[in-house]
Amino acid sequence: MNPTLVAIFGPLQGSTFPLTQDHTSIGREPSNSLPVSDPLLSRKHCRITKEGENFTIRDLDSRNGIFVNGIPSKEKVLQHGDQIQLGDSLFLFLLQEEVPQTSSETPPDSEMLVAGSTTQLRIQDALYLKPEKVLDGLPPAARIASDLKALLKISTTVNALQNSKKLKSELLEMVLEVLPAERAMILMEEGKCLALERDSGSERPFPVSRTVVEQVRHEKTAILGNDIRNEKSPGAKNLEASKIQSLLCVPLVVFDKLSGVLYMDTSAPNTLFDEGHLQLATAIAGIAAVALNHAQQMEWLIDVNRRVQTEINIEHSMVGESSAMQKVYQFIAKAAPTDSTVLLYGESGTGKELAARAIHGNSLRVAKPFISINCAALVETLLESELFGHEKGAFTGAIAQRKGKLEVADGGTVFLDEVTEMSPALQTKLLRVLQEREFDRVGGTRPIQVDIRLIAATNRNLEEAVKSGLFRSDLFYRLNVLPLRMPPLRERREDIPLLAGYFASKCSKKFQRRMIGISPEARVVLTYYDWPGNVRELENAIERAVVLGSTEIIRQEDLPENLLEMELPVEVPITKYHEGVKSAKKELIRRALEQSNGNLSEAAVLLGLHLTYLYRLIRNLNLSKISGNE
Repeated sequence: MNPTLVAIFGPLQGSTFPLTQDHTSIGREPSNSLPVSDPLLSRKHCRITKEGENFTIRDLDSRNGIFVNGIPSKEKVLQHGDQIQLGDSLFLFLLQEEVPQTSSETPPDSEMLVAGSTTQLRIQDALYLKPEKVLDGLPPAARIASDLKALLKISTTVNALQNSKKLKSELLEMVLEVLPAERAMILMEEGKCLALERDSGSERPFPVSRTVVEQVRHEKTAILGNDIRNEKSPGAKNLEASKIQSLLCVPLVVFDKLSGVLYMDTSAPNTLFDEGHLQLATAIAGIAAVALNHAQQMEWLIDVNRRVQTEINIEHSMVGESSAMQKVYQFIAKAAPTDSTVLLYGESGTGKELAARAIHGNSLRVAKPFISINCAALVETLLESELFGHEKGAFTGAIAQRKGKLEVADGGTVFLDEVTEMSPALQTKLLRVLQEREFDRVGGTRPIQVDIRLIAATNRNLEEAVKSGLFRSDLFYRLNVLPLRMPPLRERREDIPLLAGYFASKCSKKFQRRMIGISPEARVVLTYYDWPGNVRELENAIERAVVLGSTEIIRQEDLPENLLEMELPVEVPITKYHEGVKSAKKELIRRALEQSNGNLSEAAVLLGLHLTYLYRLIRNLNLSKISGNE
């Protein structure tokens, strides 16, 4: 295992850093294992630690945080292909596994060969790869036409393939068609190889000349060898038995970087490779190298995209690493593969729809529609038509038949938000859908069968709604199969810095305003605030700070006023200005309460404030004892 960081963007773009130490620190200071000259990075930004076979990246309380595959994280075990964003830098984490040396992928022990006649060709001198140099030394016209036809066929074929193994196999077949070789093999730099024998069709690797291969690799030149003679060296039996008469070995080079070699040989005594074959083989290798590189890149991107999408859908559509969110992720992982009805409950802004989308995204219904309906946003008649559709002429304005959301979602998932706002009549129709998986359009008489999964959500206490008669008990039991409570933000305060950093980065890109990070003082305020509006309120607060802030750092004064009014613990530092403002507000409220003899309504009039706002001030400034509202 050879873990490596590759800098894709940023000050170190194009550089590679092997992770050979147990601890690799990254930051702005030169004393770090990997110093990065980037003002967006903290002096000690993060650390990558080897823990057994795993490598874990940890945020060292940096201002801007770390993003793994675009998701903010305090700590994460890295996987092969993970993208790590630190400020303006983007690194790729690679785990280069050692390739097992098996007989199916690795050629047998190579031999040291001597050729009585040897010709070398540099890539830059290849006639077919440099059209401006084909004025002299051209082969006969008939052979040129044949070679160009072969190159066109090979180019068309290999550039249409995105599977590297299939590409190699097709390439070897075409090489044996256009060159008088008995067998051919592609040897890649990472140790893998693929061989093909013309007559038998065998794909078993065969012995090669180690001398020739190493020279081609080292000098990146193509070599033609005739009149081959074996050196008497240990292990020469394989090559002696093969009686090789002629061989060709050409490098596979992309952007001046060697990715492997193409090796061909023949034992036919009357068949020798010539310089024309060398030119053609070099041109084939030039085309094949680019196609192979493209195919490998595509395979890597597809694999990374699949893995990243899996992570995003299961764990990271909601940002958070707290124990409360880990329970949510575990629930989603277990519930998603089933078709059971899910009931999501919790305060507004806790991410119930994100959880619903994650459940759908990891279910077998992922390729089918996800339909979201807010039951509180429509009056009863419109909601009924929206859910069940209507027939032509069912009511005034129904000029044509219209499918409802339940019918459109057939095969997929329906998310009913604020389900407690449904009228009793609609609750009855929904109960039928859950029991029979069928319904009638408004004005219709023919039942319509649907295959849907239902996920419902509410910010109210459904059991209390059942007791008060606002919600049908039988519908409640039908919905409450797999219940999940979404935790409010105040119950997972450790996630607040992650979310704040994520929203700051998102708003920075949205409004094209460069942001370095969040000041420690502002971060403390964000963490200690109770966030009655939860994640939605936090996102709005950060957007306000980004838009109205005057510097590249979100400071205390950029945050909404109600955050700055709250009483912070004694050990938390706060600026003199904000402390003075809070003291002045406290004194004004004290005087108003004294003048009104503790009557809050009169105190609000004296202060010129709305009574609700005065309540909030008293709560935030911890003045409940003075007001008598404990």
